[in-house]
Amino acid sequence: MRLYGVVAVGWFRRYATYRVATAAGVFTNTVFGFILAYTYIALWDERPQLGGYDVAQALTYVWLGQALLAAGALMGGGFEDELVERIRTGDVAIDLYRPADLQLWWFAADLGRACFQLLGRGVVPLACGALVFDLALPASPLTWLAFLLAVFFGLVVGFAVRYVFALLAFWLLDGSGILQIAMLTGLFFSGMLLPLNVFPGALGEIALALPWSSLLQIPADVLLGERTGSGVLTAYAFQLGWAAVLLVAGRLLQSAAVRRVVVQGG
Repeated sequence: MRLYGVVAVGWFRRYATYRVATAAGVFTNTVFGFILAYTYIALWDERPQLGGYDVAQALTYVWLGQALLAAGALMGGGFEDELVERIRTGDVAIDLYRPADLQLWWFAADLGRACFQLLGRGVVPLACGALVFDLALPASPLTWLAFLLAVFFGLVVGFAVRYVFALLAFWLLDGSGILQIAMLTGLFFSGMLLPLNVFPGALGEIALALPWSSLLQIPADVLLGERTGSGVLTAYAFQLGWAAVLLVAGRLLQSAAVRRVVVQGG
């Protein structure tokens, strides 16, 4: 396991070198946070307690979304672009010869990236939001710990989803289209645009049952106190259940995919 720890640290350092890009990302997340915050204020003025949130909770949800956007790779920027390119060129054959498991290797890499993005691009926008707006942030350290654990489980689910989509490049050869579909689906069903509990009827029930709700909606509800006690444990079980299903699916798809490795030129 030491190898995968080294991979995670290496990818953390890799993203830490892009200081200008990180600063630009922080600025972008903060600007979009303000745009969404004032949009939510207007919406909640018309519909108080929409989705069971008050205005302070809705604003907190906005800034949590901006804090988790890059970490969850909800608009791309994760490992999947590089993996798809290596599949397209056949360089993935080199990866398969390494004395390391392909899935664990990319999980460690993506976890290192996500940890940097959470710290480098997540903390500042959330702090800016807290300075300007009255956010419903908890005072209890235990709530924050429960939230961070939900975030971690969400990152595992997010990796597992994107790994499955990325492996489809073995059959599609050009995986850019499928990655775009994955990104758009993730943005919508994670609750990044609107909280999933705002979605009406069957659409809301379906959205909450899909794995993408693990990335934002569930961690947000844990932090906002919408899930407490056994509700937190139920949320964890939901996330871990989807993580297990998707990781196994990725493993099975990987086993089938490696038999289709085609190296350019032969």
